[in-house]
Amino acid sequence: MYGTIFNLTVKRGHEDKLLKLMEAGDSPKGMVAWFLMEPDEKKDWIGIAIFENKEAHLANANSPKQNESFLNMMNHLESEPTWTDGNYIIGEIN
Repeated sequence: MYGTIFNLTVKRGHEDKLLKLMEAGDSPKGMVAWFLMEPDEKKDWIGIAIFENKEAHLANANSPKQNESFLNMMNHLESEPTWTDGNYIIGEIN
């Protein structure tokens, strides 16, 4: 599996709007799961996206639909997210 871990600095008062925007989207082809965390001790939210493989991740990242979603998301962020892409080498969901 392959994916990205990302940090989001959400504009104050935009939290609910961003969540609704993210919930409204369809899952792209090859997506296995995604999660969004609001850490207890940090300002930034942390997200994780998991795809079947690198090809599915890159196809999504380069799609016009994803670009439109990204631009809409940026309306609710103070700055562009940071991204860390790579292979997930071990994990478990029960």
